[in-house]
Amino acid sequence: MRRVDGPGNTVFGAKLEIDRLGQRGEGIARYNGRAVYVPHALPGETVLANIDGDRGALNMVEHASRDRVEPPCRYYGGCGGCALQVLAPEAYMDWKRGLVSDALVHAGIDAPVADIVPAHGDGRRRVSLHARYRPAIRGDAVLVGFMRARSHEVVAIEDCPVLSPSLDAALPAAGKIAVALASVAKPLDLLITATGTGLDVDLRGAGPLPDPARLALSRLAERLDLARLSNHGEVVIERRAPELSIGGVVLKPPPGAFLQATQAGEDTLAGLVQEAAQGARRIADLFSGSGTFALRLAAGARVHAVEHDGAALQALSRAANFATGLKAVTIEQRDLFRRPLAQAQLQDFDCVVLDPPRAGAEAQSRELAPSNVPLVVSVSCNAQTFARDARILIDGGYVLEWVTPVDQFLHSPHVEIVGVFRKIAPRKTRRRLLG
Repeated sequence: MRRVDGPGNTVFGAKLEIDRLGQRGEGIARYNGRAVYVPHALPGETVLANIDGDRGALNMVEHASRDRVEPPCRYYGGCGGCALQVLAPEAYMDWKRGLVSDALVHAGIDAPVADIVPAHGDGRRRVSLHARYRPAIRGDAVLVGFMRARSHEVVAIEDCPVLSPSLDAALPAAGKIAVALASVAKPLDLLITATGTGLDVDLRGAGPLPDPARLALSRLAERLDLARLSNHGEVVIERRAPELSIGGVVLKPPPGAFLQATQAGEDTLAGLVQEAAQGARRIADLFSGSGTFALRLAAGARVHAVEHDGAALQALSRAANFATGLKAVTIEQRDLFRRPLAQAQLQDFDCVVLDPPRAGAEAQSRELAPSNVPLVVSVSCNAQTFARDARILIDGGYVLEWVTPVDQFLHSPHVEIVGVFRKIAPRKTRRRLLG
């Protein structure tokens, strides 16, 4: 039974047959000739949903897929943190691998895609939490948790099954910090990272803090035994320097520094990069961050690390300088989106590692494509931009030898990718062969 209600033409209780899963993990059905996206619905299911435009809200599953399982989290369906807790593991892995292979096919690329490598490990070691205050109320009315899907509404949570045990204290700490900043009364985000010396917390959204608030936070950090507490990168108190082990090298990251979500994910990605780059003697690590790959690769090669974030680069440089047994590591602060390394600047490297953010490395790929760099190892967190950049490299004379998808974001549509590109032959040699 259904009806049309209100100016938005919302359809209530529409019966839908789910055909497939979309890129965000929603079930896709057809209704009146158009696609409708229904979160938490699975292929092969018959469901009842409320439809508003191209979005469907699941009311009931009339006929369930045999791949449907019970979600492990009590907040599933409300919290927007996980998209696919109800999909059985084998079907989930097939779908996630398909995100990569489908993107390559769409770009006209025929390349072998390996089975997806599980890399959740013991869970995520960093988390972004959100704190919001109910109108006209402070203190106990603070909400701390994750955003509801496609919404700015916070779903308050007390536990999360995808977090590492090293973050067990993160949610209680976030709640106490939010209460301490209730007088600021601004939407607050908290980036919390588990390090070898304790929790590292960076606040976002609070704005400049008055002295009484800074003092209160410093005292709270003592009670919570935090390693460091910062406000938008500015250290409020550092009781112990946060430390991470990057391939046996001690790294002291700056506040809010990028870090792979899980330890298993970092180790898996780094292992694939090291395997591909084996034998290289001079490596450019582009979009290097704080050295996830550079500090490992420097065990066997000279590495030039290029990154826009100056604080991350300085942390990398300090770690390399204090380490033993590494070859030379040089750094360069550079915005590779606006100023990619030019073809002439790439000629001294026998391997280039790319690890850009979700936007990809289009500008840098266009400089690499006509270069004589024999090996490019691309690490990506976005299948579409990976495929776009791969097309550029292939059109410039590279062969995509293999692609390995890595799943460190369990129950989500996010997938990491490592691709290895090898130059067929330097451009001058290729012209002689063709001539």
